[in-house]
Amino acid sequence: MEPKGRDAAGKPLLVRVGRSGGGDSRGSASSSSITVVVGSTAVAVAGSFEFGLSIGYSSPSQLDIMRDLHLSLAEYSVFGSILTIGAMLGAIVSGSIADRAGRRGAMAISDVICTLGYLLIAFSQNYWWLDIGRVLIGCGIGLLSYVVPVYISEITPKNLRGGFATVNQFMICCGGSLAFVLGTFVTWRNLAIVGVIPCLLQMVGLLVIPESPRWLARFGHPGVFVPALQKLRGQGTDISEEASEIKVFTEKLQHLPKSKMLDLFQKDYIHAVTVGVGLMALQQLGGVNGILFYASEVFVSAGFSSGNTGTVAMAAVQVPMIGLGVLLMDKAGRRPLLMISAAGTCLGCLLVGLSFLSKEEHWERNLNVFALAGLLVFIGSFSLGMGGIPWVIMSEIFPINMKGSAGSLVTLVNWLGSWIISYAFNFLMIWSSYGTFFIFATICGLTVVFVERLVPETKGRTLEEIQASMNSSLTPFHK
Repeated sequence: MEPKGRDAAGKPLLVRVGRSGGGDSRGSASSSSITVVVGSTAVAVAGSFEFGLSIGYSSPSQLDIMRDLHLSLAEYSVFGSILTIGAMLGAIVSGSIADRAGRRGAMAISDVICTLGYLLIAFSQNYWWLDIGRVLIGCGIGLLSYVVPVYISEITPKNLRGGFATVNQFMICCGGSLAFVLGTFVTWRNLAIVGVIPCLLQMVGLLVIPESPRWLARFGHPGVFVPALQKLRGQGTDISEEASEIKVFTEKLQHLPKSKMLDLFQKDYIHAVTVGVGLMALQQLGGVNGILFYASEVFVSAGFSSGNTGTVAMAAVQVPMIGLGVLLMDKAGRRPLLMISAAGTCLGCLLVGLSFLSKEEHWERNLNVFALAGLLVFIGSFSLGMGGIPWVIMSEIFPINMKGSAGSLVTLVNWLGSWIISYAFNFLMIWSSYGTFFIFATICGLTVVFVERLVPETKGRTLEEIQASMNSSLTPFHK
C-alpha cells in the first residue's frame, strides 16, 4: 500500500509544514487548502451552470416566445441555433482573452456579455433583440467553455484535479436541467432574468478567489505567483517543490518563440494537438447533440406514443452518471473511463439502430424497447466520461505558452462539431434512421481505438510533467 499523501512515485502530494517541535508532518491537503480550492472551483463552475442554463433555455420557451412575439417556426429556429454561431465566435478569441486578461478576467468578461444578452432577451420587443441577445450569450459561453476547465486544472493539486475538473460538466447538466424545470413554471422573460443570476454571483466571487498561479508565473507577475499558490495550498503547506517546478518550467517556455496558431502544427506540439482536436471532434461526431436536441422526436419515430417518458428517464440517468464519473476520475484514470464511456455509447447507438431497423424492415418481433434502452445506455455512458473528460484533458496537455491558441482551436472544433450534428441530424434521420445510428456507433467505436492508441494517462501527474512528456521541445525538462 502506498503511503498516505504520496503519489505513485512516492513524492508528497502536499507537504504540511510542522508548527512545533521542528519536525515536518507529511500528508494530504490542509483544511484551509481544500476550502480555497473548493471555493475557487465553485465560483468558476457558476460559469458552467450559466452554460447549461443557456443551452437549455430555448426548448421550454419556444411556444411562449413564438406566441408573444409572433415568430414563425423558421424565425424561432434561427434564435435557437444562432447560439452555436456565437459560441464559435467566442471560442475563436477565448484563448487570446484568457491569456491577456487572465483566467478571472476572462470569466468576468463572459459574465458581462451573457448578462447583456439575457437582458436583451428579457426586454425584447421583436426577434432582432432576441437574436442579438442569443448571439451575445453564445459568445459568452464560448469563452466560458474554454476558460473554466483551464482555470480549474491550473489551481487544483494533481491528486484532485480530475474530479474537480469534471464538476464543470456536472454543473452544465444541472444548469440545463434547471432551465427545463423552471421553464414549465415561469415566463420566458423571467427565465431570462434567472439567467443573469449565475453571472452576478460569479462576478462577486471573482473578487475574492485567487488568479491561476501558472498564468501569473507565465505572464510576468512573479511577485504574486507564490502568494497565490500558497493561498490555494494552505498557509501551513510547503509549496517550495511545486513552486520551483512551475518556475523552472515557465522559464524554459520563455526561451521558446512566441506562439502562433500555425505553430500548433509543428512536430513539437502535433501529438497534443491531435489528442485535443481528436477528442473534441469525436465527442461531437458521435451524435450527442443530435440525440439530446431531438430526443423526443427519436422516441416518437421509434414507435412510442410520446417522447416525454424517455426524455425524463434520460435526465434521471444523466446526473448520477456524471457524479459517478467525478468520483472515479482520479481513481480509475482518464483513459479507462474514456474507453468504457465510448464503448457504451457505441453499444447504445447499435441498440437504437437495431430498433429502427426492425421497424423499417417490419420484423416480427417489436424492438421498440431497444430504442429506450439504447438511448439510456448512450446518455449514461456519455455522461460517465466522454462528456467531461475531453475538456479535462484539453486543459492538461497544452503548455501555457501554447494554451491560448490551442484552446481556441479545440474549443472551436467542439462547437463546430456541435453545429454540424445538430444541423444535419434531421436530414440524416430522413435519409435513414437506422443508418444514422449505425454511423454514430462506428464513430464511437473508432473513439475507443483513438483513446487506446493516442491519449496519454494524466492521472496523478503535474501539468508540467504531462506537457513535457507530450511536447518534444520540452522533453529535456521532464526527467
